[in-house]
Amino acid sequence: MKSYQKLTTAVLQPAACRVEEEGAAQMSAGRRKLAPWCVGSGLLVAAMLLSAITVWVLRQVSGGWPRPTLPPKCLLVPESHRFDCYPERHVVVTQELCESRGCCFIESPPPAGGKQGVPWCFYPPDFPSYTLDSLNQTALGMVGLLVRREKAYYPRDIKMLRLDVEFETDTRLHIKITDAANPRYEVPLEVPRAMKRAENPIYSLDFSRDPFGVLLRRRATGTVLLNTTVAPLIFADQFLQIATSLPSRFLYGLGEHRGTLLHSLDWSTLTLWARDVSPTESFNLYGAHPFYLLMEEGGDAHGVFLLNSNAMEVALQPAPGLTWRTIGGVLDFYIFLGPDPNMVIQQYQQVIGFPAMPPLWALGFHLCRWGYGSSNETWQTVRAMRNYQIPQDAQWNDIDYMDGYRDFTFDPQKFASLPSLVEDLHKHGQYYVIILDPGISSTSPHGSYWPFDEGLKRGLFLNTTQGQPLIGQVWPGFTAFADFSNPDTHQWWLENLQHFHAHVPFDGLWIDMNEPSNFMDGSEDGCPPGELDSPPYTPAVLGDSLSAKTVCASAKQKASVHYNLHNLYGLMEAKATASALTQIRGKRPFVISRSTFPSQGRYSGHWLGDNRSQWKDMYYSIPGLLSFSLFGIPLVGADICGFSSSTSEELCTRWMQLGAFYPFARNHNTQNEKAQDPTVFSPAARTAMKNVLLTRYSLLPFLYTLFHRAHLQGDTVARPLFFEFPWDVATLGLDRQFLWGQSLLVTPVLEPGVDSVTGYVPRGVWYDFYTGSSVNSSGEMLKMSAPLEHLNLHVREGAILPTQKPGTTSEVTRGNPLRLIVALSSSATAWGDLFWDDGESLDTFERGSYSYLVFNVTQNIFTSTVLHASTEATEVTIGTLSIFGVREPPSKVLLNGQEKPFSYLDNQVLTVSDLGLSLSQGFSLRWL
Repeated sequence: MKSYQKLTTAVLQPAACRVEEEGAAQMSAGRRKLAPWCVGSGLLVAAMLLSAITVWVLRQVSGGWPRPTLPPKCLLVPESHRFDCYPERHVVVTQELCESRGCCFIESPPPAGGKQGVPWCFYPPDFPSYTLDSLNQTALGMVGLLVRREKAYYPRDIKMLRLDVEFETDTRLHIKITDAANPRYEVPLEVPRAMKRAENPIYSLDFSRDPFGVLLRRRATGTVLLNTTVAPLIFADQFLQIATSLPSRFLYGLGEHRGTLLHSLDWSTLTLWARDVSPTESFNLYGAHPFYLLMEEGGDAHGVFLLNSNAMEVALQPAPGLTWRTIGGVLDFYIFLGPDPNMVIQQYQQVIGFPAMPPLWALGFHLCRWGYGSSNETWQTVRAMRNYQIPQDAQWNDIDYMDGYRDFTFDPQKFASLPSLVEDLHKHGQYYVIILDPGISSTSPHGSYWPFDEGLKRGLFLNTTQGQPLIGQVWPGFTAFADFSNPDTHQWWLENLQHFHAHVPFDGLWIDMNEPSNFMDGSEDGCPPGELDSPPYTPAVLGDSLSAKTVCASAKQKASVHYNLHNLYGLMEAKATASALTQIRGKRPFVISRSTFPSQGRYSGHWLGDNRSQWKDMYYSIPGLLSFSLFGIPLVGADICGFSSSTSEELCTRWMQLGAFYPFARNHNTQNEKAQDPTVFSPAARTAMKNVLLTRYSLLPFLYTLFHRAHLQGDTVARPLFFEFPWDVATLGLDRQFLWGQSLLVTPVLEPGVDSVTGYVPRGVWYDFYTGSSVNSSGEMLKMSAPLEHLNLHVREGAILPTQKPGTTSEVTRGNPLRLIVALSSSATAWGDLFWDDGESLDTFERGSYSYLVFNVTQNIFTSTVLHASTEATEVTIGTLSIFGVREPPSKVLLNGQEKPFSYLDNQVLTVSDLGLSLSQGFSLRWL
């Protein structure tokens, strides 16, 4: 092996340290030059080697080194920079095993608590990799050939790779590495195609020739964002690995996992393989999102997306460094240069697609439980909510509405009145949502269950390697699994939903168990032998097998094998479901999915799965929803008050307060536990829950406008504080608070038995949402009063929030007068906007059927400007203007030049009521 040859500085120094572009004028020639740091790096390596050899010799003389035969090159590698050469779990890595791969072996003390630690087996600096054999310019970037001259240690490694580089935009770079000779599976995701090369990229790209490596820098700061020379590139048929250094430790994303928002780089591994399991730290959960956001020093940000749907793990280490390992497909990277975190997420969504605009009712309060037991019991809950005048837009049912847990049926005894319940909901301006699972019962007598019979007839289910429907087990018993990669399945899914909608006219669909989940491992017959179900390398998946509680990886689907498509199952089902709902109702679809993949936001929202009624679960919901904001799925929330186990009154009250500010707000509960809807608690708790829901409903115009901006340009709705204050290092780890948009700070209570909460208030003036009283913060932790009935909300200076008198449904609320809350900046300015349409029609923005208003304050003059108008705006009035931070009592207020009565309080709040202005007309209001 090359790793045992005599060491010289030439071995460690890249043969051509980097290849630089020489400018547009020389693009066609594809010329390359040696970078000036090549000589310097050689001297540095020589010095490091000399120092290491000196230490090694001294250790030999003193007899203090445990392994006298340890090659000096291994001593060059600090612990934090040791990239794992033997990542297989459940293998005791010995020196013999390690050195059989040509790697260094140094034992390290195991970390406490059974966690991962420094790898004992790691790559030496001269481990064989690919060489950049050629590099030529193309119209959009470059194309190169990578050659490996020594085989790697996984079977069927690929000798020659093709490197494609496209400078797609000034802030987006596309790098793709694949087999140069043979086609490989690639994710069937629609992505934009660049038509011309970026003219002024804010990044510079260089290459190391031998070993091949990518070096990406930010031009403005010189920060190295990627350096893949830190470990060898391996590209075998079922093991692809590439590693990079990172410019900081502030890394976010890489879902779906439970944990803090900011990832630990202390030797942690994040596995991406969709799995049905209650959210638990360190487990791979329901969705797969191979995207990370990284904050650099000074407040810049960049993002990296690996477009790959195979089983994958991402290893993080304190170098700081990161290793991507996947077991199929290609290495297809998009890098987004921001430079601020909001722009990174926008650029990411320019590739994967912007989220759909939800109907307004989707932003109301939703109520569900598994275990109502009957439609009459469900109806009683709805009536109780109305009786107490607690806001509710949608009532849901879990699988107990079905007949034998079979899709597209309802229990003819216990849920006989279901059609009448749905009719009643619609009469009251409310909506109905049902659950559906992708497992279709396969045991009904032939001719008695059309969904299975017809799916079988048309060949629409996942098949075994023998070409027969793969049979697993889910709620109805033995089941077949719909193949949503087949366009014909979408038509069959639509027909089933049409048949059921004719009996129960549901409004939204909740698609669950779509990892897909299976109560068996693989199928009723297990899985066949072979390298799809038992690959040469299995990432660190829960259950240690790709088929654990799902179907066989070898299962055949229309588009490919399940090995490649597993992580796409929920996305493909969501796409079919959103399309069917659109055709059935002719309105914006409402879909909530458990399993997700990049671009999911175009078709559905997401809930965070089967959580527990525990305080820590309430906390973990915040990093959960903020992570999905990064993933382009803004319609997200957790089960309020917890799904499993019984809640307490205090926990549920606090959770309802937090949950009222989830973008998607649903209280959901399991069977055989105490009810936890707001009506079952004491008058004090019930009132607190009602009031915070009324606060949410009052903010629906603001929230709806945020969703419009998400749909239009990829803005986040729920937002980490560091998105707005990226230069403030104190915000980088905050995940117990969050923002709505730029300007509404939510500080929930997340602990029992307290009547105050400590939260971070970024630098500037913030106003109490309820009173308008101001807090001038230097950027500090502040203790806030938080009795059980109170949720702390603060409005950022310079914002204007459109709010509305709340009603018990979004339909009632949208007919009420608006109240505009103005939070003046220290320079007495403010800005805000409002998007308004009918709340449900398809493509209102694209068709021009909407109103858009901009509000502005400068020099004591508030101005409302209508930039686009529609008929809906004529039906709504602006009733009140509340201006926070008016330092001097006004002597008069003029509305369009006419004097108006007003009130002014000692806490510097100016209020002008009874305006009666049509939303469709601009106006100005001045105070003197």
